[in-house]
Amino acid sequence: MRSLSTSVPRPRGRRTALAASALLAAVALTATACGGSTEDKAADRPDAAASRAGDDAGGGVRVPADLADRLKDHGIDVDRWRDGGWKDWDKDEWLRDARDFVNPVIEGLWKPERMRSAEEAEKTVTTKDASAARGLSDPEPAPVTAQAERTPYHQNAAPVGKVFFDSPEGPAVCSGTVVKDVNHPGRSNLVWTAGHCVHAGGNGGWYRNIVFVPAYNDHGRSEAELSRAGASEIAPYGNWWANWASTSNGWIQGGSESGGDGAAYDYAVLHVRPEQGSKSLEETVGAALDVDFSGPAAAEAGTMGAWGYPAAPPYNGLRMFKCLDTPGRFSLAPNLPDMYRIGCTMTGGSSGGGWFRMANGETVLVSNTSIGPLDHTWLAGPRLGPDAEALYQNMSRTYGGR
Repeated sequence: MRSLSTSVPRPRGRRTALAASALLAAVALTATACGGSTEDKAADRPDAAASRAGDDAGGGVRVPADLADRLKDHGIDVDRWRDGGWKDWDKDEWLRDARDFVNPVIEGLWKPERMRSAEEAEKTVTTKDASAARGLSDPEPAPVTAQAERTPYHQNAAPVGKVFFDSPEGPAVCSGTVVKDVNHPGRSNLVWTAGHCVHAGGNGGWYRNIVFVPAYNDHGRSEAELSRAGASEIAPYGNWWANWASTSNGWIQGGSESGGDGAAYDYAVLHVRPEQGSKSLEETVGAALDVDFSGPAAAEAGTMGAWGYPAAPPYNGLRMFKCLDTPGRFSLAPNLPDMYRIGCTMTGGSSGGGWFRMANGETVLVSNTSIGPLDHTWLAGPRLGPDAEALYQNMSRTYGGR
């Protein structure tokens, strides 16, 4: 949430499933396996797609001319950026506009110890915030105690992972989900997460060094055990750098430390590439989920499950958890779209983690964790409709095949 942010090889072979046996008969999170600017008319609306591209700069990979030119326009030298220049958060007012996203690969930056140091990027709403549109919200749900996902994660929840990034406050974490690319079946490089896991909203800009690590800490090791674990346990599918990112204009313009007016538009899609290797994310993980953009009303949605890596106490960000509940409506203001809300005790770090439901016999992603209260009794996530689909389709069409 923006009370919920948190803060990864390679098993091969059979198709993996995100198993949730308690969800109905099972929200079997079945795995068949997260930009450029949106130039349609929706781009001027608060909830329209906004995105921009970055690309590789490390590991001997040639920097594409368009990225080099954009870095140059901002007075940024690629080599200096890799060597620590990215820590200059005042550059061009923090590279905040949709067209400003850059994320050159800094190979070896996200070492296991640096991952463990990352802290949750919370978005917590206050009692006043939560009651602002009480007449438009359903009664607050009873808390649902988060349950630990079964290990190894690459067999039970392969599409779920952690999103690491750098903010002005230091290394931070969220959660994310591998989703299918409808225009590039079987070869998706798309990851779904929250807008606040890639961009600071109205008072900041794009975060940096954004990396997705699917099935992080595959066996759910303790901190002491993890300090002795090998790379294949910590990052079983490797590190995947975001070379393109898209989030909504609604989040870029209205997002705040407590979610703000941007919370209802708090979603993002990453296009990623491996720090090492050439296969697609979906081929490597062997799993990806469809995204449901129908935005069903809460009363019609049925049981949902939220997955993620909560990092704020009493959790430590090392293990994957899930909550299953029937959603209700949640609204922050009469002029904003309503969101889904479920009971769940997951804390910051679970932000951006996918919400799943059964639709036509298949498990689909229908939302993501955005905000939650100070006492961590529930989570809220945006309803995904036409504008979220436009953002996703633009990412897929423009960058999916690269």
